Amino acid sequence: SVGRLMTPDYVYVYERSTVQDVLQTIRRVGKNSETIDVIYVINDKGELLDDIRIREFILASPDKRVSDLMDNRVIALNAYADQEEANDAFKMNNRVALPVVSNSNKLLGIVTIDDILWVASEEFSEDMQKIGGTEALDEPYLEMPLFRLLKKRVVWLIVLFLGEMLTATAMAYFEDEIAKATVLALFVPLIISSGGNSGSQASTLIIQAMAVGEITIREWWRVLKREIISGIMLGTVLGLIGFLRIFVWHAVRPEVYGEHWLPIGLTVSFALIGVNNTTYVRNRCLHWTP
Repeated sequence: SVGRLMTPDYVYVYERSTVQDVLQTIRRVGKNSETIDVIYVINDKGELLDDIRIREFILASPDKRVSDLMDNRVIALNAYADQEEANDAFKMNNRVALPVVSNSNKLLGIVTIDDILWVASEEFSEDMQKIGGTEALDEPYLEMPLFRLLKKRVVWLIVLFLGEMLTATAMAYFEDEIAKATVLALFVPLIISSGGNSGSQASTLIIQAMAVGEITIREWWRVLKREIISGIMLGTVLGLIGFLRIFVWHAVRPEVYGEHWLPIGLTVSFALIGVNNTTYVRNRCLHWTP
């Protein structure tokens, strides 16, 4: 939560204070504050009223009251809010610090951009590790014990291996058909590689979109429909290229595919369309976690 990141070291003043009072307060407590770029205004109950940049006090007349400088457009974070919400607030408002308040709007502390950048870096690292099919590492790579590192990696490797075993089972099931048209076996690595590349692209794009807050786990159905359509379109493009390759090769060397070149070309094309969708769904099931 945001409350875990906040610091109590900040400068606050009362709305009834004068600019001269504010400058004296800054000189007295500013050295121990996290930042003095922004001064926070509260009332006698400790409720946050506004935040004012220090340049406003420097340029104002010494006898002017704080209430005269207020615009009441303060942006605050709730102490129980998620860290990602704080990250979004900083990006949208271009602030170096934001106040943290309780449910009753009492000022509790501030969160600085340094803290948020650290959190964003940690979340980015976790997302990148998920793309690679591992659990998030809670320690630096070189400092983590070897067996703990293996434990985090082996689970997903086993899951992926079991998934790939389905491919071997399917190929064994169609062994007789492949034996009748051995030329189809030449395209198996090509088709599998194409599906892996497509799945990696989809995983990278979607995890990146989740990391920056463009999509959430609740929008999985919209993402699924969008990626299925994309998979069909991309598979169609690759399928046409594969069919064209077989057509050209048949024209140059008819003996390679023989009289069945057309069924072979269509089989490869439809296989590319199918694998570009099934690989995406598998990758999303493995990598998309809330």
